[in-house]
Amino acid sequence: MEVINLIPSFGGLAYTVLAFVAALIIIVFVHEYGHYIVGRWSGIHAEVFSIGFGPVLWSGFDKRGTRWQIAALPLGGYVRFLGDSNASSVGQSAAVDGLTAEQRRATMTGAPLWARTATVAAGPVFNFVLSIGIFAGIFLWNGIATDVPTVGSVRGLPAQTVALQPGDRIEALGGIETPDFASFMAAAGDLPVEAVVDYRVERNGADVALRDSHPLPPVVETVQPDSAARDAGLLPGDVILSVNGEPVVTFPHLREIVGASDGQPLTLLLARDGKEMELTLTPRRVDLPRAEGGFETRWLIGLTGALYFEPETRQPGLVESLGLGATQSWQIATTSLSGLWHMVTGAISSCNLRGPIGIAETSGAAASAGATSFIWFIAMLSTAVGLMNLFPVPVLDGGHLVFYAYEAVTGKQPSARALQVLMAVGLTAILTLMVFALSNDLFCP
Repeated sequence: MEVINLIPSFGGLAYTVLAFVAALIIIVFVHEYGHYIVGRWSGIHAEVFSIGFGPVLWSGFDKRGTRWQIAALPLGGYVRFLGDSNASSVGQSAAVDGLTAEQRRATMTGAPLWARTATVAAGPVFNFVLSIGIFAGIFLWNGIATDVPTVGSVRGLPAQTVALQPGDRIEALGGIETPDFASFMAAAGDLPVEAVVDYRVERNGADVALRDSHPLPPVVETVQPDSAARDAGLLPGDVILSVNGEPVVTFPHLREIVGASDGQPLTLLLARDGKEMELTLTPRRVDLPRAEGGFETRWLIGLTGALYFEPETRQPGLVESLGLGATQSWQIATTSLSGLWHMVTGAISSCNLRGPIGIAETSGAAASAGATSFIWFIAMLSTAVGLMNLFPVPVLDGGHLVFYAYEAVTGKQPSARALQVLMAVGLTAILTLMVFALSNDLFCP
């Protein structure tokens, strides 16, 4: 990756860094607050609550004697509890020996096993709660498509004819019955490459047969960050007219052309603001998760298409929204785990693992796409952070939980020497992974 590519067109390097730092601070604060508040509820006293590491920029004490601070390096945070010898809450300081039994109860090492377990687990749990809450809020705010495909409004997109009307319930598309939105989208993807297709709709209680534009026209809805399309300068609303001189009729048609390119450069003729222009880009190999599990490798340029019409939406209830939010978080977690496994086994490229530069670029791109996109990205990243912290690696929360499981089974804590060795191994593993991810940011295409 060339250095110039690290400066996206949406606002420069500073905007990218600010968006990344803002997202990280929110996620870190929620994670560490989970540790802090559950520890407090469990009778464990927090001495320091820190956002960031390194030199302290600001600090202040609350009425409980906890020092809240912001440090210079906002790449994480920690809560140091009473008696901790370090920010990882592993081991105890010498000062603990001089404490009374009541005071020892307020330390991390002197608290009951249940209190320590709940306090450590609370960090990842709060990350998942944040994700689910954000997803649920977005579903509540934006609504979701009605179960039966219904036209809300017809977009102002290029069309050979306009026959659909708001309120039309689409009963069939291209001769295929569409009783729900999922079947409608499946039928739309299987339609022939034709600009105009057959619809059967229910309109004012009557069945109406009509012909109208393909439901998936070659119009750009979103441009993915870190993609060939973004690097080439494509924008939402662009209409793809042709690729290498071949007219493009539908978005699935565009996908077929790109998929068959075998990574060769493509020249796109597109319409933007009433003017035609040409852009050249090279598709990239991308590993995509399959709905049934696993991954498939395809050539992509990084675009998503828009429906010809805006579907009618409904307002979900709070319980349904929370369920949808939980489902979304679960899908992100399971896809991430599947991706890691496939990278370890060599089934997909290890370049799928990105480091701080890649995450920062994605956060900036999400912020530039609007508030909803950025908030959605925060929820996704929060799920990833919560999941990562549950890995059974010393230094991470998951490693602490493994130690506590050992204590629950054996009735004793691991020895101080064993903890030191395991923590060193865990720290080495984490640093190695970070270096590897950073090298992917710099050298992977």
